[in-house]
This record gives sequence, structure tokens and C-alpha cells, in this order.
Amino acid sequence: MTSPKALIFDIDGTLWDSVALVGEGYNLQLIDDGHPELCISEAKLRTLFGKTMVDLADGMLAGLPKEQRMEQMERCMDREMVHLWESPCNIGYPKVKETLAVLSEKRNLYIVSNSQRGYPEVCIEKLGLTPYIRGHLCFGDTRAAKSVTIRTLMEKYRIESAAYVGDIQGDCDSAHAAGIPFVWAAYGFGDVKDYEAKIDRFEDLLSLFEN
Repeated sequence: MTSPKALIFDIDGTLWDSVALVGEGYNLQLIDDGHPELCISEAKLRTLFGKTMVDLADGMLAGLPKEQRMEQMERCMDREMVHLWESPCNIGYPKVKETLAVLSEKRNLYIVSNSQRGYPEVCIEKLGLTPYIRGHLCFGDTRAAKSVTIRTLMEKYRIESAAYVGDIQGDCDSAHAAGIPFVWAAYGFGDVKDYEAKIDRFEDLLSLFEN
């Protein structure tokens, strides 16, 4: 893999692990809305992370009629955001901030996520990444497949050379569909095939791209 001028990062399973906090927020809202039977376990939610909010709603709220799922999902996500903002969010993987500080000296850094609007901003703020991340897009912005969101970000910021760093097969497939190489964060949530590079710790990015 040639050394790219830009690195684009996934969030969940790559920069932090917010599954427990997100699940708490969802469940608080489900209980308030009279649906305690729909409360989701951390283990179940972990299998759904990385999917779009539409797919997440179908997987998490299958007990509701399909036409009601997104309305409930929107309320759950609103509660999730409040919960994340109120939490210290000490959930970043080790050395994320320090590694991005070094990488940002020679490369432009971005985020693309399948999340709702506002979620990338919470991650950036809570992990102290504001000085290092030049831009971000998410499913809530584009309502499109992650590969399309990656290409949209690249066009917006005139990125000619990039690699995507993520942790699940869907991330890998999206990067390849967008025409860029994929770096597998093997410490994250999933198993991946056909990646161009692999890191076992976030700081391994330094040896991969700075030497």
C-alpha cells in the first residue's frame, strides 16, 4: 500500500468503544416510552454496531411494527446523545489522541461514520481530537451507503489519496467500493478479510505510516 496523504477513520471499534453507554441511553428511552421488553443487551448491541441507523432500528426494534421503528429509533438516538454528552466518555482506545497528534503533522485526518448527525462531534470533543480532525461526514448527513459517504467526503475536501481505518468487514467493503485501501483495526468489533494493512493497537499506525 502506497502511503496516502489522508487517513479517514471509522469511530466505533476504531477510535472508541461506546457500546455500553449507547445501550444505556437507548434503554433509558425505551423504558420511558413504555417498551422495557425492547431493552437491548450490550452483547446484542455490539453485533449491530457499524450498521446504519435504519438497519440498527430493524435489528434492535423488531418487536415494533416496521413503520414505527424509525420514530422510536430517533428518540433513542436523541437520548443516547444526551447520555454521551453528560458522561465523561472515558472510552477511547489507548493512545488515540497522541497518535493522531503525530499523524496530523504529515497527513490530513478525517472521520466517516454510519452514525446519526452529531455523533462524530461528540467523539471528537470527548476525546480531545478537535485540533487533528479536518472534517467529518456520517450517514445522517448523506443518508447513503458508507462507500458513498467516503467518496462524498473525499470530493468535498479534494482528497486525492486516502486510506480508511475501520474494524468490521462492512468498513472494508465500503473502503474498497470507494476505491481506497483499508486498514483493519483488529482490536475492534469484527473479523475482516482482504485488508491492505492491519493494526493490533491504534498506535501501530505510526509504524505503518511514519517510518
